[in-house]
Amino acid sequence: MALELTVDLGERSYPILVGSGVLSRVTETVRFAPGAVITDVNVDKLHGERLRELPFPAGHKIVLPAGEDTKSVLHWQAILEQLALWKTGRDGGLLAFGGGVVGDVAGFAAATYMRGIPFVQLPTTLLAMVDSSVGGKTGINLAAGKNLAGAFHQPQAVVADMDVLNSLPAREFSSGLAEVVKTAVALDAEFFSWLERHAGRIMDKEAAVLAELVVECCRLKARVVKSDEREAGLRAVLNFGHTLGHGLEKASGYALSHGEAVAWGMRVAMAHSRHVAGLPQASIHRVERLLQAFGLATGALDGIPWGMVWEAMQQDKKNRQGVVHMVLCEQIGRGMLPRPVTEEEMKAAMKEWTDGIR
Repeated sequence: MALELTVDLGERSYPILVGSGVLSRVTETVRFAPGAVITDVNVDKLHGERLRELPFPAGHKIVLPAGEDTKSVLHWQAILEQLALWKTGRDGGLLAFGGGVVGDVAGFAAATYMRGIPFVQLPTTLLAMVDSSVGGKTGINLAAGKNLAGAFHQPQAVVADMDVLNSLPAREFSSGLAEVVKTAVALDAEFFSWLERHAGRIMDKEAAVLAELVVECCRLKARVVKSDEREAGLRAVLNFGHTLGHGLEKASGYALSHGEAVAWGMRVAMAHSRHVAGLPQASIHRVERLLQAFGLATGALDGIPWGMVWEAMQQDKKNRQGVVHMVLCEQIGRGMLPRPVTEEEMKAAMKEWTDGIR
């Protein structure tokens, strides 16, 4: 049974389908002529046979390398050139069949080819299902930092099939759960409590529980996107943990996964929030216990040069007039709009963790 909800954006509203086996319902969501399926080598190896069920000619498939490096000008340009070679018109469209990297670069290609063609998100990772596939953020990385080139381009639909999560490696599954925790901490205390109660079943990948989790994350994000589609205000709270997180990702050469980096970003944001916004120590402990339960142990950041981290943070899109800004939290379920943070404050917050804030 599929669970359904809608991202309400007037004429650009679109459905989200969540459940086991819903990939077979893609034809219900596609309202464009055949263009191309865009995927990566890992997804193609695991689920390539399922692409034959999708409403596109077999030859119109672009298989990208896996990994963060794929979010580049080079691969974005290659997609555009291939679409042009196939003589894809403005009535054509794309299916983004993969994780967040595939969804971001395919969505950016859809946003920019012929000034915009439609696309459908078919996320295959938990991270993409709960976060990056919803809301219309598309983009690629530049040498200076993550997602510095991009566009807001909403999909026609999002189809999240729980069955594909069975093949997801444990580390990638935990990486997605970091975004789940972020959503709950920033937006909904009741959802956070639900996660605490169901942590074991989530880690066991119970399909019904995962479907409920994905739907709730999508519902919360859809509510925010409806009120602030282009991140002029409220939507920025969904970047909780991402200021430091993106810096750590880049400085580590993407050896840290997105979720691992965001988990560290949340920890440091909470430490700073304790001083600036009065976040209770008990709340910090609750968040940390949940991160640990989801396989997001603190780990060590040895070998990641702080200078590179801070330099990457200075390229963050939330910054204003050259000043680094960070999303804080005053209590679980109530994130705050980005506030200025100095390098000294960031270092002090990180030191609290290394000195044993837990």
